[in-house]
Amino acid sequence: MTDTSIPSADASLDEETVPTAATGEGEPEEGGKERKPAGEGELFAQSEIAADYIEGLLDILDYDGDIDELVSGGRPVVEVVGARLQNLVGQRGATLEALQELARLAVFRQTGSPSRLLLDVGGYRATRRKELAAVAKNAVEKVKEHGEPVRLEPMSAFERKCVHDVVNAMSGVESESEGVEPTRRIVVRPTD
Repeated sequence: MTDTSIPSADASLDEETVPTAATGEGEPEEGGKERKPAGEGELFAQSEIAADYIEGLLDILDYDGDIDELVSGGRPVVEVVGARLQNLVGQRGATLEALQELARLAVFRQTGSPSRLLLDVGGYRATRRKELAAVAKNAVEKVKEHGEPVRLEPMSAFERKCVHDVVNAMSGVESESEGVEPTRRIVVRPTD
């Protein structure tokens, strides 16, 4: 079971649930018309805006990195690759999350629409997904072995989403988020 609460406005859009207003789907515009989901071209335009913003930041910081804009999984994505980029990730991805929010604000400023932009630096998100899959599988094993709920350490919205995805793909267990940012965490429990 995933969390059904509506995340706060400053929550990352890698969260467990994405409210209708954040996606723009079904949201009435002025005049009563519903806004349609963004098309591939519009999503790519969002990734280009964000890439330009990130490129400007890299120039200011005097960091070298190659920037790729793409659309993946129905959302705009910007990937930054290169050496000496760890400072852009920060401890447990905190700086990366902040940069992602700034890039989303840059997109919003130009388009007037919220963005589900995903920013990755140095492949951090892919690496972290693998680590979190192992954490989730370990928690599931403990729950199945002892029959007791397991509370995981506090995680970002991106991290919680990764864990929920792994847990929800397994039988006999469920997961839900509890608490408030920044100490929001996942509880894995048996379904029986």
